[in-house]
Amino acid sequence: MSNNFKAYLMLILCAFFWSGNFVVGKFATLYEVPPLTLNFFRWLIVWFILIPFTLRDILKNIKVIKKNFYSILLMSFTSISVFNSVVYYSLNFTQVLNGALMISIIPVLIVFISFIFKTEKINFSQIFGLILSITGVATIVTRLDFGKLINLDLNKGDLWLLVAMLSWAIYSTMLRTHKTGLKYLSFMTAIVSIGLIFLFPQFLFEIYNHQIIRFNIPVFLITSYVVFFAGLGSYILWNKAVVIVGPNKAGIFLHLMPVFSSFMAIFLLNEKLMNFHIIGAIIIIIGIYLSSKKSLS
Repeated sequence: MSNNFKAYLMLILCAFFWSGNFVVGKFATLYEVPPLTLNFFRWLIVWFILIPFTLRDILKNIKVIKKNFYSILLMSFTSISVFNSVVYYSLNFTQVLNGALMISIIPVLIVFISFIFKTEKINFSQIFGLILSITGVATIVTRLDFGKLINLDLNKGDLWLLVAMLSWAIYSTMLRTHKTGLKYLSFMTAIVSIGLIFLFPQFLFEIYNHQIIRFNIPVFLITSYVVFFAGLGSYILWNKAVVIVGPNKAGIFLHLMPVFSSFMAIFLLNEKLMNFHIIGAIIIIIGIYLSSKKSLS
């Protein structure tokens, strides 16, 4: 078995595990697991697993962390604190299918944000692709009733999902433009450590509002999945695969996530695939194709 083939298998598994995160997040709402508390415990457990292996390297590179502190802070806030918490929260109000299909807009948002911060040129094809992708998301969010945009009668879960997608796009753009030089697991430990500082007040907020996690078998299984599969497992698989095939080829496999998540939602949660899902997905795919074309030099 060639190294490339192994890498592709790892990337497929990675996309599959991340896709399952949306479904498991929905199961968490069905078992009344507080979303912010789930995210806090997810990353707290990951921190305890990582720290024995990375503490020495973290201390060795403390000057590097101080030098890149504000970049690490923003990447931590957008990925660990905002993205995951908002996704789990939004699933209380919307379908997994909506979230799964809206994942597809992230690559387009990355192109747009890169252009805004002048880290990448953009051409007409990419602009048109961006507009199409936003139209596709609007199709899903409004359920083909665009009058909702005028009346602002939108599902708040879908609106929060847009915040999550934008947050992840900012994080991904910064990963590309603000390289710290830290080893991957050490970098992960650093952003998780800072992220927990932001997550702790969220955890206290839910306790204050009497949203307390009740540890039972379903909650144990949900937490185990988000820690070991959607958390550590996916990140490790992603890291190894990128070393073999490079980030560009690896990025293509993220487009499997809407496919996996959609099938999981339909078969495990009995969600219905509606016309607006199909139409919106087609528009988003066309937008992705156009916006993935290289910028004109």
